Amino acid sequence: MSWPATQRAATRQRILESAARLFALEGFERVSIEAITREAGLTRGAFYHHFSSKTELYGEAIQVAARQGGQLLEQAGAGGLRRLVESYLCMEHRDGGRMCCPLAFLATDAARQDAAIRGSYTRTFEAFVARLEAGMPATATGARLRALQVAVGMIGGLALARAVDDAELAEEILAACQTGCLSLLE
Repeated sequence: MSWPATQRAATRQRILESAARLFALEGFERVSIEAITREAGLTRGAFYHHFSSKTELYGEAIQVAARQGGQLLEQAGAGGLRRLVESYLCMEHRDGGRMCCPLAFLATDAARQDAAIRGSYTRTFEAFVARLEAGMPATATGARLRALQVAVGMIGGLALARAVDDAELAEEILAACQTGCLSLLE
């Protein structure tokens, strides 16, 4: 029996959202197809109706997570970049309590993957930089350079804060990066 297209699309989306969250928290190697489908409330068999491999899912999950982050930026409206920097570079985000940015959470993981995955990561990074650049103050000179600096400060700062096992040091890293990024928005 064939499922309606809307149900197939909803199931695919559940798999993608579960995968995006699990990959961001655990990385490619530590996440199994079973864990993804369990989180999505499905069986392993459902996975293969939508994806040919875990690698294919990984590439698409990066983009899904990035779109979710992009929606947060768009919803922020005026002053959105400032609010984005402040909410991105915080301990709650570091600990995976809210959104899990694939750019920070998967930076080293994506570097070890094949060309298709790295391409997906690169496109996601470029889209993030473009969103930052578009939100730069009208008076900002070198908007692309500033957007790159803010992106690197945000992603690198969050990645480092996640890597250290000292909460106080993590807070210092996040605060330092937040200060630096916010100064680039003036």
